[in-house]
Amino acid sequence: MKFGVEFVPDLKFYELEYYVRVAEESGFEYTWITDHYNNRNVYSMLTILALGTKKIKLGPGVTNPYHINPALTASAIATINEISGGRAVLGIGAGDKVTFERIGISWEKPLTRMKEAVEIIRSLLAGKAVKYDGEIFKFNGSRLGFRAGEIPIYIGAQGPKMLQLAAELGDGVLINASHPKDFEEAKKSIEAGLQKVGKSRDKFDTVAYASMSVDKNRENARNAARIVVAFIVAGSPETVLERHEISNEAVKKVKDALNNAFTKGDWAGVGKAVTEDMLNSFSISGTPEEVVERINQLAKTGVTQVVAGSPIGPDKKKAIQLIGKEIIPKLK
Repeated sequence: MKFGVEFVPDLKFYELEYYVRVAEESGFEYTWITDHYNNRNVYSMLTILALGTKKIKLGPGVTNPYHINPALTASAIATINEISGGRAVLGIGAGDKVTFERIGISWEKPLTRMKEAVEIIRSLLAGKAVKYDGEIFKFNGSRLGFRAGEIPIYIGAQGPKMLQLAAELGDGVLINASHPKDFEEAKKSIEAGLQKVGKSRDKFDTVAYASMSVDKNRENARNAARIVVAFIVAGSPETVLERHEISNEAVKKVKDALNNAFTKGDWAGVGKAVTEDMLNSFSISGTPEEVVERINQLAKTGVTQVVAGSPIGPDKKKAIQLIGKEIIPKLK
């Protein structure tokens, strides 16, 4: 099992660099930085991280082909690869419809756009002059003016068609999920994609991009995950909620609590609305022993990398170090 950690660049650059260094020292192999227009720029932050670390792999988790052209993505990640001495990875997904609407971008034809973007980026990174007459993108001989190096491409995916596309085109897939049930379901589409192109399962990285919260005190760990889980529950499609047997009534309580939190500041009410079943379904949270047990379950479904996403723990630094000391060694 490989281990990664996700950070949102809502932190100051020196805070982010500090946490990533702690992660590197604790045995994490990957760090994924989210890409949203309202936070600090992902490639600026990755540049600082590339200069401030020695061995951890790093990249956006995830960027998208809507608000940035594939040529610019290829140039940016190739630059990070050069600065880091060959440690860049590229996470790219179809993005978030609600976020795009806020900046006037229409979320149309995500599968077509993703397929074309990844094909173009791969060609540019390979040093080719790209002529591409796609439905979305038209390229007429563009190429990078410097050597990019080998950069694995991970595709963010949830639905069956995008999961299959990720298996066909990607070196790995980033799946926002924490429970074995979700990966058992995803495995069907991944296997179909791998078989379609004759790709070996051993050469494909299936990543659990999970909400994680670890602490020696179980209740502290679980409580720290409640707000994050509330947002996951509120944004989950009905099929996923049904898979985990989360009732419409329970979901409504969470959504109402979130509305109260935004209007009245009652975040404690959000925590109370999140049930134990929700925590079990949408997070990996608890003591190190419980986390090890869950990751072993995920491994049986084909997961090959676990990313510790928000909140990581009630104390971020201690949680990272705890994962490095008591979880990673038991799963290597």
